[in-house]
Parts: sequence; structure tokens; C-alpha cells
Amino acid sequence: MLDIKRIRDKPKEVQEGLRARGTDPSIIHVIIEQDRIRRDFLQDAESRKNERNRLSKEIGMRRKQGEDTSQTQAEVRALGQAIDSLDAKIKVIEQEQHQRLLGVPNIPAPHTLRGKDASDNRVARTWGTPRNLDFPAKTHVELGEALGILDFTRATRMTGAGFPLLRAGAAKLQRALIQFMLDLHIHEHGYTELLPPFLVNTKSMTGTGQLPKMQDDMYHAQTDDLWLIPTAEVPVTNYYREEIIEEPLPIYLTAYTPCFRREAGAAGRGTRGLIRIHQFDKVEMVKFVEPETSYEELESLTAQAEDVLQRLELPYRVLELCTGDISFAAAKCYDLELWAPGQQEWLEVSSCSNFEDFQARRAGIRYRDANGKPQFVHTLNGSGVALPRLMVAIMENGQQQDGSIILPKAIVPYMAGQDRITA
Repeated sequence: MLDIKRIRDKPKEVQEGLRARGTDPSIIHVIIEQDRIRRDFLQDAESRKNERNRLSKEIGMRRKQGEDTSQTQAEVRALGQAIDSLDAKIKVIEQEQHQRLLGVPNIPAPHTLRGKDASDNRVARTWGTPRNLDFPAKTHVELGEALGILDFTRATRMTGAGFPLLRAGAAKLQRALIQFMLDLHIHEHGYTELLPPFLVNTKSMTGTGQLPKMQDDMYHAQTDDLWLIPTAEVPVTNYYREEIIEEPLPIYLTAYTPCFRREAGAAGRGTRGLIRIHQFDKVEMVKFVEPETSYEELESLTAQAEDVLQRLELPYRVLELCTGDISFAAAKCYDLELWAPGQQEWLEVSSCSNFEDFQARRAGIRYRDANGKPQFVHTLNGSGVALPRLMVAIMENGQQQDGSIILPKAIVPYMAGQDRITA
């Protein structure tokens, strides 16, 4: 959530930031006018309260002197009624203003790449060389079904389209990858592991920015008003919701969770296989840091996600996202994409973002600065990494002419020494 003081004091800066995102900035005029009315009402209410207090003291003094105070008491009652009316109006305006602010996206950082959409994103760097197969490349679907390790037919019968079923070697590989990534982030990157709930309440979803913007893309258990998490970012970031963090910063947390997304707006874009699915596994990294260090922390967060891919020896590229393509809550963002020879395209496996204090304001997460004064913390998160497309890249890059799959050396110890998946 944007700071109302920032909107009030620097409206042109905020409007320019929204334009850079491709968002209509006219809402800022509405918010500023509403804020002006609210402050006028507050000033009026405060003035009337001061007058009521003055008259109340006068009544007490006059009563001691035996004077009639009925007229003054009537004035006090009238002031009380006017104050109650103003307080009610202020409450309505504040509720409306809060809802409007929840719908306003974060402002891109000044150094975030300017652009209108994904076509304006920039390749910041690449690592590794995409594999050149000397035989026709198969997709992960062809490989998985031939090996008997992916079963989309039975998954669809169980649940519906977009829900995968991994079997034997694929199930074992996914479990191994989760353990590999958690160990790497915990033991080498300095993260503390959480195993959070997989359902959260509305406040938690609102705190990280999923609600109200992306409500239609989420699974909602309406009877209990709980939401299936779309990413571990939600429960992990909300670990400190409505708290002042008393621990030293920075704080690094990581978690494995399944993730659930309806992706209601993606009709017609579905692809058979693991590319776009409604349930998937992911290891997430979340940081709580001081504002002065948050962009250094973004670079290190991205490097930690890259470390996963480098150890798995998978060719990838890092995209710097432009203002027209960053997420609703982000001020700056990098995407990591793996090359998949069977798809003949780059697949996003990680998005690393700095939200500055946007999420912290929504969720009420603060820390104490050097002077002991509570301030809003900066939050960051990145996939470390998402499993479905990582599985696609491992299968398609490791495929052999006989249809077997050679596994990355780094994962073999987690596979009890198995270095190849065969039928």
C-alpha cells in the first residue's frame, strides 16, 4: 500500500509511476480530494471537541456559583451530536480511502527499466549454453508418458485439467529437488526454514497484495473464509504481520509449499503438461531488510536463485522486467528463465522482487531503526525455485536418444545415487 503522505506530498511522482506501469493515474486525484475532505472533517471535529471541553469546564465553574447552566448544557449536547456525526463521516471516508489504496499498485523504483509490456524487458545476463540435440527433441510430456512417470489422464479423471500426477521417477525427482533447494538455502545462503499453513485468511492475502487485485485467480474456501495459498510468499511474509520485529535485520526465511492458482484470466492459454497448471510445488525465499539495503538484497536474492540453476547445470537467462510487466506489488523485479529444448522456448522458474515498504504497510510489519523508532520494513521474495518448469527443463535438457533422462550431478545424492530415469 502506498503511503498517503507520499501521495499528498508528491502527487506528480506517484502519477508518473502509475503511468509508467500503464495504470490510469486519475485515481490519485480522487484519493487526494478524499483525503482533503477527511482532514477538513478531522479539523472541524477537533475544533468542536476543544469547544465542548471549554464549555464543560465553564459549566462546572458556574454550577459552583449557583448559576443556571441549562443553555450551555444544550450547547454541549449539540456539539456532541455534531462531533458524532463528523466521526461517522470520517470513519466512512477512511474505509473508502483504504479500499481505494488497496487497489493502487506499487510505484516502480526510479531505476526500474521503463517499458510498456513484456516486449520491453531486457536480458540482463545469461548462463550456460542451450543444448544442441543431435536427434529430434521430445517434450517433457512425450518423455514422461513414455517412461511412465507422468500421468495426465488419471490426474484429469481424479480432479480436472491442470492438475498433474507425478509417478515413480518423476515423483522421486521432485521430492529430491525440494530437499536439495531447501538444504542449499538453509545451509549455504543463511535462511531459516518454515513449514507454514497452506491455507490463509483474507488479511494475510490482502497483506501481500493478492487481494483484492487477483481474487479471481485464487481458490477460496468460502465456508471458512480461507484461501489456498498461491505461493509461500503469503504465509511467510505474514509471519510478522501486525508486529514490530525485535530481531536484528536482515531476516531470511525459506519454505516449501504446494501452491494453488485458478488463473481465471488465462483461459485458452493452457498447455498440456507441466507448463501451466493449477497446483504446483515451490520453494520460496523471503527477506525482511532495512530500507537502505533492500536493493543490494535484491541482487543477492536473485543470485541465490541463480545458484540453484547453476548447480543443476541448466542454461538460463535473467530478465530485468520493465515497468509495464512488473507485478502489482513490486517496485523492481527480475525473472529467471530456463531453456527447454522440447518446447523451444524460455520458461520462467523464478521471479525475484523488491516490494520496498508496500507489503509492510498493508500487513503492518515494522522494525526499530537505529534510534529505536518503529519504521516499515522492506520485504523481498523470490522463487528458489518453482518445480514444474524446473522439472520440464531437467527432463528436456537431460533427454537421451533412447528416451531416458540423465539427471544433474548435484541431484544424484538426493536420488540415492540414481543418475538416470529409465522406463
